[in-house]
Amino acid sequence: MSVSIDFPPSSQTARTRIKICGLTREQDVDEAVAAGADAIGLVFYARSPRHVSLERAVQLVRRLPPFVTPVGLFVNADPAQIAEACAAIPTLLLQFHGDETLAQCEAPTRPYLRAARMTPGFDLLDFAQSYSSAQAILLDAHVEGYGGGGKVFDWSLIPSGVLRPVVLSGGLNHANVTDGVLRVRPCAVDVSSGVEIGKGVKDAALMRQFCEAVREADARRADADSGY
Repeated sequence: MSVSIDFPPSSQTARTRIKICGLTREQDVDEAVAAGADAIGLVFYARSPRHVSLERAVQLVRRLPPFVTPVGLFVNADPAQIAEACAAIPTLLLQFHGDETLAQCEAPTRPYLRAARMTPGFDLLDFAQSYSSAQAILLDAHVEGYGGGGKVFDWSLIPSGVLRPVVLSGGLNHANVTDGVLRVRPCAVDVSSGVEIGKGVKDAALMRQFCEAVREADARRADADSGY
């Protein structure tokens, strides 16, 4: 059994989905859900300071209520590791954040997100077409290693006409996410360091403020689209 996030077309006025990534503690899972997160991210990349073991991830996922999706972040992982995670967490949505090919992303036969590291000259239209089976393309900043490192990329690099829904990531926080939603109109936003007080340690107030800022953006989008 697999469950995926129901991403609406980004061109329509709809509720922006919220993913809070890099969770490592039970209380942070509970507070993320209470704040309004649609998904939580679990990092299976061993070099990340937010890495969790599979055993730990299973414990955290058990706290999730229905309709909140666990997302497993992998970076050039061994297929056996991915298969083990899928078996242990049947509702796991996969997120590929490394150099995975289309065949590698499709091999687990699970819904997946494909991360794109945005730089000047990067052909997002071609990339999205190449990963047309992805549920969405996650747009992140390009830094050394893998992951955005809390950096915001130039949103003007995002072209119109991307064939897949996009998830906006990279340096988001409660102060800039409203602008990001209004300018980019993503199907979802992804935050990690922007709601932290330490690596992998989330702050309940920051998570609430982030979710409230996304909801404010949705309300302003709805008003703009209705002509009010």
